[in-house]
Amino acid sequence: MYKGFLGLISNVMLSAALLLPVSIAQADDGEQQRAANKLSELLSHTQTITGTFSQLTLDSTGTQLQEASGQMVLQRPGLFRWHTDPPLEQLLISNGEKVWLYDPDLLQVTVQKMDQRLTHTPALLLSGDVSKISENFSITYKEGGPVIDFILTPTAKDTLFDTLRLSFRNGVINDMQLLDAVGQRTNILFMGVKVNEPVDASQFVFDAPAGVDVIEDGE
Repeated sequence: MYKGFLGLISNVMLSAALLLPVSIAQADDGEQQRAANKLSELLSHTQTITGTFSQLTLDSTGTQLQEASGQMVLQRPGLFRWHTDPPLEQLLISNGEKVWLYDPDLLQVTVQKMDQRLTHTPALLLSGDVSKISENFSITYKEGGPVIDFILTPTAKDTLFDTLRLSFRNGVINDMQLLDAVGQRTNILFMGVKVNEPVDASQFVFDAPAGVDVIEDGE
C-alpha cells in the first residue's frame, strides 16, 4: 500500500489508463478559458521550484489520518524530485522520460516510462506542459488581494480525486488541496518556496542502492 500524498501520485501513475482525457460540455467556455490562461501564465513564468512541504490528510469527518513533510525540486518540463521524510519515507523522481518510485522500507523501486497523461498528477501539473492543462481539467478561479485560488476538476471519469485546488500568493504556489469521492482531503502547504533559481540536474537521476529490488514497467 502506498503512503500519503506521494502514494496518491503513484496510484495515479499506475492507474493512468483511467485518466484519458474526454470531452465534456462546459457551462461557460469563456470563463473556463480565462481561468486556464491565467493559470498557464502563472505556471509558464516558473521554470524551477524548490521548497519544503507539510502535508495533512483528513477523512470526511475532519479526523486526521496522516501527517507528513518533505522537500521538492521541480524543473519544467517534466522534471521533479519529491521526497517524503521518515517515517513515511518515499522518493519520487522524474527525468522527463522515466519515473522512479523508491520505497526504502520495502527496499523496492518501481520504474515507469513518462506519460503525458501524468499531467493529472500534482507534481507534473506544476512542472509539466502548461498547454495540456485545459485539455485535462475544467478550471475556475477567484482572486482576493494577493491570493488566487484555482479549482481544477478532471475532465476524465473514474479519477482518483474529484477536485484539486491550487492557491498562489503573490504569483508563487502557496498550497494545494485534493478532495476525493469519499470526502477525504489532502492538504499540502509549501514553505520556503524559491522560483527560477538554478538546480542541480543530478537531483533528477536515480541510482538504485545495493540490495534494492528494481521493478521495470511492464515486468
